[in-house]
Amino acid sequence: MNFCSQCGEKVRFAVPEGDDRPRYLCDGCGTIHYQNPRIVAGTLPISGSKILLCKRAISPRKGYWTLPAGYMENAETTQQAAMRETWEEAFANVALGDLYTLIDLPHINQVYMIFLADLVGGFSAGPESLEVALFEEHEVPWDALAFPTIERTLRHYFADRESALFPLHISNITPEDRERYVGSA
Repeated sequence: MNFCSQCGEKVRFAVPEGDDRPRYLCDGCGTIHYQNPRIVAGTLPISGSKILLCKRAISPRKGYWTLPAGYMENAETTQQAAMRETWEEAFANVALGDLYTLIDLPHINQVYMIFLADLVGGFSAGPESLEVALFEEHEVPWDALAFPTIERTLRHYFADRESALFPLHISNITPEDRERYVGSA
């Protein structure tokens, strides 16, 4: 950030009085510009013994498979965001279940929130997907998944499915995890 979005003056990066971390500060109007993590909300759509995946039509990781998920918008709940993203990416309606994975990625300022969901009706590729398909566990393209958050969510699901108990899984992805998974992409 170079300029204040409130008054247009140049900003500086410093620790505001009474704070404990640097922020962009405007000396012209006194605005402190807080930057907070982005929430990625999505679903793990289930149809019988299969799960729905989307092949990404956009960067990053174009051509790789993912669960339908994306950035939460202002003025919506996490549940609304998850359902909207599922519709946008897979033209799929879902009956939303419980929050299933909460995964922090502090090094890129993101938090993933994936909800269990029952697929209701059909599906087809939305504008952000090259294709969408249902997969049995043994059919999942493990080597072509877009992100470590997606692999982690799927591994939890298939392990939990054996006991039919689906607790909330909270974890984090480190820079090293991400580097091992996607390289420098």
